[in-house]
Amino acid sequence: MNDRVRHLLDQMDALEEDLRQALHEQEDGVLFQIKGKRVEFEQSIRQAHLRLKSGFFHWLVTYRPQNLITGPIIYAMILPLVLLDLCVSFYQAACFPIYGVARVRRGDYIVFDRQQLEYLNFIEKFHCTYCAYGAGLIAYAAEIVARTEEYFCPIKHARKMLGTHARYARFLDFGDAADYERRLEEFRLGLGEKK
Repeated sequence: MNDRVRHLLDQMDALEEDLRQALHEQEDGVLFQIKGKRVEFEQSIRQAHLRLKSGFFHWLVTYRPQNLITGPIIYAMILPLVLLDLCVSFYQAACFPIYGVARVRRGDYIVFDRQQLEYLNFIEKFHCTYCAYGAGLIAYAAEIVARTEEYFCPIKHARKMLGTHARYARFLDFGDAADYERRLEEFRLGLGEKK
């Protein structure tokens, strides 16, 4: 990777961090404050949320029937999701210490906070919890796989690929064999640092 590309990637990382910080600052003062794992809304916002809450029977009557019909299919996916969770967590716990790779913190990816929203009824909160688990688990697993790929084969593909992980941009160019073993070792050593 040439210096210009490395410099642009560093700028992108810095801008993404600035954007995350700005969005966090904007959210933090407007509607709620985060105190530990608890989200606290201003009293007026909390009362407005409670007024917007749909009761179970009203929700059931107005809910889209196709969602009710496909519900069993969606919720049956909990079995492969839990199996994936167990497998990637076991893999990481068993292999990452051997490789010297920093562990991926599950809690950074699987976040359950939507149940604190007072405008959701208990069914909607259940849906949100399920989705938070599924989407968070996929992101958690993707980061474990990304660190594994960086450890074993940090080489870009010849063809353009959609949906690459954040680490991919820094991988070695396809066909760039110059000093491969040394650069591979640099990637591996870098994975031991907190990321």
